[in-house]
Amino acid sequence: MRTGARRRMGVEERRQQLIGVALDLFSRRSPDEVSIDEIASAAGISRPLVYHYFPGKLSLYEAALKRASDDLANRFVEPREGPLGARLLRVTHRYFDFVDEHGPGFSALMRGGPAVGSSRTNALVDGVRQAAYVQILSHLDVDTPPARLELVIRSWISLAESTALIWLDGRRIPRQELEIQLVHDFAALAAVSAAQDAEMAALLRGMLADEPTDGPFSELAGRLVALARG
Repeated sequence: MRTGARRRMGVEERRQQLIGVALDLFSRRSPDEVSIDEIASAAGISRPLVYHYFPGKLSLYEAALKRASDDLANRFVEPREGPLGARLLRVTHRYFDFVDEHGPGFSALMRGGPAVGSSRTNALVDGVRQAAYVQILSHLDVDTPPARLELVIRSWISLAESTALIWLDGRRIPRQELEIQLVHDFAALAAVSAAQDAEMAALLRGMLADEPTDGPFSELAGRLVALARG
């Protein structure tokens, strides 16, 4: 009797296995540095068999990116319970969890990698950004956002991406501090817009209405007052 025989996988099961293996490798090193031979070895199959399921590394990278982008988009989902500042902080924490887990892959996606520039890759990235945008609108209880609010939210999403990329380059600032700073950044962007627009001012008052004295928005206000007083 043979022992330890390898179980034969179905087509979709094998594809999902290869995507998982590739995503793990792309998460630890830049996709440009990962070869098909490494993916095949990690999956325990031959190089030709990888090509049986995917025509090349680009298509495998795109499939892995699709799984990662779905994961990242889901991290913006947060129950509409409690103060907005605390909700944003939890979302930001999960966002940085993803960046921490998939650093090289995240960096390659945003800065340039084997699939960057393809219409499919760009659509996946835009999908994550749109998912984040829709979720934040939901937390603000806004169905039809005014132009200034859209600018605030989309600017903050871009800022979150840039902050994560800078943090990955040496991790010189403690991650927890950056998570809080990003929540403060959202409040600051909203406040600057509210100073120029009555509709944004009303939205800002709603954001702050349930904010506790120990919440991130209140903390920012306290720091600014202390700074102004010298």
